[in-house]
Amino acid sequence: MARITVNVNGEDREIDGAPVHTNLLDWLRSLGLTGAKEGCAEGECGACAVLVARPDGEDRTRWTSVNACLPPALAFDGQEIVTSEGLGTAEGACAVEDLHPVQREMADRGGSQCGYCTPGFICSMAAEYYRPERTGAPADAEVNLAAGSDGTDGSVGTVTGSTPAGATTVVETAAVPADTSDAHAHETGPNGFDIHSLSGNLCRCTGYRPIRDAAYALGSPESEDPLAQRLDAAGPAARATAYAAGEAEFHRPATLTDLLDRLAEQPDAQIVAGATDVGVELNLRHTRPPVLLAVDRLAELRDLTRTPDHVEIGAALTLSEVERELDGEIPVLAELFPLFASRLIRNGATFGGNLGTGSPIGDAPPALLALGASLVLASRGGERVVDLAEYFTGYRQTVREPGEIIKAVRIPLSLAPTTAFYKIAKRRFDDISSVAVAIAARIEDGLVSDIRIGVGGIAATPVRALATEDALRGRPWSEETVSAAAQVMSGEGTPMDDHRASSRYRSAMLGQALCRFYVENSPSEVLEVAR
Repeated sequence: MARITVNVNGEDREIDGAPVHTNLLDWLRSLGLTGAKEGCAEGECGACAVLVARPDGEDRTRWTSVNACLPPALAFDGQEIVTSEGLGTAEGACAVEDLHPVQREMADRGGSQCGYCTPGFICSMAAEYYRPERTGAPADAEVNLAAGSDGTDGSVGTVTGSTPAGATTVVETAAVPADTSDAHAHETGPNGFDIHSLSGNLCRCTGYRPIRDAAYALGSPESEDPLAQRLDAAGPAARATAYAAGEAEFHRPATLTDLLDRLAEQPDAQIVAGATDVGVELNLRHTRPPVLLAVDRLAELRDLTRTPDHVEIGAALTLSEVERELDGEIPVLAELFPLFASRLIRNGATFGGNLGTGSPIGDAPPALLALGASLVLASRGGERVVDLAEYFTGYRQTVREPGEIIKAVRIPLSLAPTTAFYKIAKRRFDDISSVAVAIAARIEDGLVSDIRIGVGGIAATPVRALATEDALRGRPWSEETVSAAAQVMSGEGTPMDDHRASSRYRSAMLGQALCRFYVENSPSEVLEVAR
């Protein structure tokens, strides 16, 4: 069996004798790299964040932040990782010469107090620091720290940023109501730093203001910075991997054919991409699948192709990669992405994984249902295409047969021009939906010529709101029509009471989502009355 090695902070380290289910965080800490820490073990706090070198096209690399507590360490065979220790380590409390610019700004501006979360913040901030698209000049320290000088009242947790349309919006970055009306607006600093790159990192001490100040004070990487230089070379290639310890096995097949052959022989093997769901099961429920099959770097599952009829998204592309590649081409997905967990999670999560679990509260299914998406399923026996509306058969149950995988998501290009995605949750970001609603409508000459509505969180599976669609299709786009349809929509599904929301609340949110969609997409005189 070939040696399993991971390049950590510039040094090749071997994985030898570790249990198959050891996650990256535990393995790194076993090496004495204890900056990254376990806070939640489910990808919500970001204390475990590290940097991973990922291919960025044919001949470039992108430093990507990921939660180390979720993926298996074996999934990084042949890959490159940088921890907070690898960014920089000061010799003493007042030493600064060996600190990375991100670490220096965090220290200078009081961005670390108890310090538990700081290494994770540092790594997420460094990924944004090296993001190739980031441009701008750092904020002036005196101006940035002065109360009210940035367009706010100087209170902790308030950010002023620019929306894509150029309008200014003020948003609370601490606890806020789950109103996601401007959630797609990426607040950025004068240096181009996207503050949402830190949405998966939680801090209980600072109130976030000094962390934001540190982020906005960052300049551009120096030309001699080795991590910046790494961006100009090809990213590390995926390596076929086979490893066994005890009664468990880990495999990274070299090709899709190899994967399907192994699945045909071991249909109960657990497929792993970003491990944003599997990792939680391993950590909190202590499941131990006998076989793990890594598909996250499998080339045949990582294409994004366009035809005159559809866009096809490979099941193993991360959501961050899909977001960059589409760049707003499919508006309802552009609204979905910022609300899907956090940047740390989206850097690992995939459409294949979100759909493969069959969860009724996944955020992707409602949006894809509204788009009329279908799935390309593959097995050793061949491929078939299944309409997403027919894919879910029960709670965490689907039409996938043993040995069959999701190869791609196919979205027809007859895109409805009027769309929206609404996520109702206790937190504005980095939270699980109580209700998710996606709407794609075609309104022509005052009539609803076509409409699709996808809903999650109100039944054992994600569903199309078919009765509501029938109540709208072919009718005038008017307050009377929508009010009647909202009553119908409130009765869709079989919502339940749980710790996230009551069934009554969920039903009410369904009707309100449709009313909100009407207000946001009505003649200007209706909007003025609504305001």
